[in-house]
Amino acid sequence: MRHRSKTVKLKRTADHRRALLANLACSLIEHGRIRTTLAKAKALRPLAEKLVTLGKRGDLHARRQAVAFLRHKDVAKKLFDDVAPLAKERQGGYCRITKLGVRMTDSAPMAVIEWVDQPEVAEETEAAPAAKAEEAAPAKEETAKAEASSEEAK
Repeated sequence: MRHRSKTVKLKRTADHRRALLANLACSLIEHGRIRTTLAKAKALRPLAEKLVTLGKRGDLHARRQAVAFLRHKDVAKKLFDDVAPLAKERQGGYCRITKLGVRMTDSAPMAVIEWVDQPEVAEETEAAPAAKAEEAAPAKEETAKAEASSEEAK
């Protein structure tokens, strides 16, 4: 029976598991979305949501608890300044896990874990310059070809 055995062990020792989950939480806070295995994403979600709850509290003791878990002051600052205010109105369920299928090499089930209240503007602004650059490159080639053909015609 698995009564009251809530901890997902991930085939790691306690110290290794704690370090892994702290690093995953730091990456999630820093990037807003990470791609990992489904088991790791499911193990990370309760911890990430507890960190957001600490961020919503916002007092000194909550900051010290977050820094103690994350071990990075700059990431804890981003949690309290950027991530937690977006989830101010939400009462839980701050993370979303989306299944991606299996990994090619070892058929491990993969997933994306992300914040539910993550602003989509950042992704659009990063994608827009790349799209504009791709559109500008063919236009430059066409003008160069047109100039070359006009010179040959003379």
